[in-house]
Amino acid sequence: MMGLLDQLAGQALGALGGQQQDAAPQADLLSGVMGLINGAGGLPALLQKFQESGLGDQVTSWIGLGDNQPVSGEQIASALGGDTVAQLAQQAGVAPEQASAGLAQLLPQIIDKLTPQGAVPDQDLLQQGLSLLKGKLFG
Repeated sequence: MMGLLDQLAGQALGALGGQQQDAAPQADLLSGVMGLINGAGGLPALLQKFQESGLGDQVTSWIGLGDNQPVSGEQIASALGGDTVAQLAQQAGVAPEQASAGLAQLLPQIIDKLTPQGAVPDQDLLQQGLSLLKGKLFG
């Protein structure tokens, strides 16, 4: 489990421009993901938003037990909306393009790790998983 979390942290750092010496933007982006999930009405509502934006195949792969299909920063920005991405970018202290690229790397992996049995967990377990992930990555 720790190896997977370390890998996630490394990919998040790389997606945000390689700012490996300063984990603050990555922690803020991950916090933004947690807020995004909560603000959308939970993980099922966020996943529905992605599905309605034409990312149904990708979302299914993230939840499922196979490989995760990639998603681009542009697809994430389109699904979430420019205002949401701009807000997350400001919170993380990065450019919107960097935020959407970071989200494109983080979201498939986070959703995959939060749905290990191929199903969306209840909200309490989801919060515990997100808190654990944030602590391991940026603790």
